[in-house]
Amino acid sequence: MNALLIYPTFPDTYWGFRHALSFQGKRAAQPPLGLMTVAALLPTSWRKRLVDCNVEPLKERDLAWADVALVSGMHIQRQQLIAIVERCRSRGLRTVVGGPIASSMSAAVLKADHVVIGEAESLIPVLARDLEAGEGRSVYEAAEKPAMEDSPLPDLTLIRMNRYSTMTVQYSRGCPFNCEFCDIIAIYGRRPRTKAVAQVLAELDQLRRAGWRDTVFVVDDNFIGNKKGAKDLLTAMAGWGRLHGYPFRFSTEASLNVADDPELLQLMKNAGFASVFLGIETPDEDSLIANHKLQNRRRDLLESVRTIQNYGIEVMGGFILGFDTDREDIFDRMVEFIQKSAIPVAMVGLLQAMPGTQLFHRLRNEDRIVDAGDGDNTDGKLNFLPRMDPATLMDGYRSVLERIYSCEAYYERVELFLRRCRPPKAVRLSYANLRALVASLLRQGLLGPDRLSYWKFMLAAATRYRRSFGIAITMAVLGYHFQAMTQRLMETK
Repeated sequence: MNALLIYPTFPDTYWGFRHALSFQGKRAAQPPLGLMTVAALLPTSWRKRLVDCNVEPLKERDLAWADVALVSGMHIQRQQLIAIVERCRSRGLRTVVGGPIASSMSAAVLKADHVVIGEAESLIPVLARDLEAGEGRSVYEAAEKPAMEDSPLPDLTLIRMNRYSTMTVQYSRGCPFNCEFCDIIAIYGRRPRTKAVAQVLAELDQLRRAGWRDTVFVVDDNFIGNKKGAKDLLTAMAGWGRLHGYPFRFSTEASLNVADDPELLQLMKNAGFASVFLGIETPDEDSLIANHKLQNRRRDLLESVRTIQNYGIEVMGGFILGFDTDREDIFDRMVEFIQKSAIPVAMVGLLQAMPGTQLFHRLRNEDRIVDAGDGDNTDGKLNFLPRMDPATLMDGYRSVLERIYSCEAYYERVELFLRRCRPPKAVRLSYANLRALVASLLRQGLLGPDRLSYWKFMLAAATRYRRSFGIAITMAVLGYHFQAMTQRLMETK
């Protein structure tokens, strides 16, 4: 049987880094790890192709080759996903839709012949047998959440790694916290489930043997949801890195309470973790309480960020505007916090009430839901009626982005970050970074409208932060992306 696995395009957002990827000659940030894992679960006798529409077009010959199309995506990919399903079905091709979107939208809206709700490990074997028999239910739903030990090595043979800036592995699913706006706990639960250490090391071995020598993103929504398990894994990763000459730099997502555990931070440093994304959300204590973000309460948020940075780990931050408890001073407070925090990659978005979350249910009961949302919290759109005047909220949101991503403010944060996070040895310049440097010098240094700020920053990076020069190049290029996205947002007023 010929199985065509299809991943829809992402819209152009702050999170996609599209304007930065071109500097490195890359087409997408990460490969579709979920579909690569699904491919490994399908029968070995099946022939498989994977088309990631973020790096290549879906061609007619792919559809003509296939017996079944398996499409996966997230809520933000909804429009593209449905268009792909309709295109497949118009050619008489049987369609299957899964992934996070299937857990947050009704099967009827997705328009597929078969919808897989929940995690795939226990469902794919049954689905495959039904497809081979020419049968199948309209909906396949997991009775329980599978053990991560059942997840196979993802099929790397289906992608061309050089098209991506980052490779991915997954260690755990689920998060122990109870944030009102988060759909992770609705989809994956509050009890973190983890792979065995040997499974993760096998995935790292697979990437190393395939020739990868760049960043690996551990895609867990909260890497430290199971702290003991994370520490065991980090200890093993450090030993694996020593054995193989530290071929990767690692990145992940975690909760802010990582700052409370010096042993955990040292283990992350030893294992080669260079950055961590944290859901900081807001500097407003009332909003943290109202949204059940209790792990961020009763702490000096700036000091927690600095603690992590002092271990040489970059903090990327997620921030939200539009909480019911936000006052009109939140915009100035947000900018002040971000500038003092030395977080260059500060992702500020508008609150979205995602289907399936506690927030969505509460706002629906209050008759405040406008629509199901598009999953993009940076496009200036709301899917609910806020307490704050909508025009005031929109203007404030735009003003925050305009201020934090002005060249002067951005480079100021990056320099403060470089002072705090000096690595113990020079960060090697990869081919992708060298290519990015040449493109940056041309596009930002010679042709860019903010040449003076750029050259001032690059001179400081080359003289004061030589050990971090590779990181500085990356930050300069990311700044180009953020400034391009912010300019586009300003033009939509």
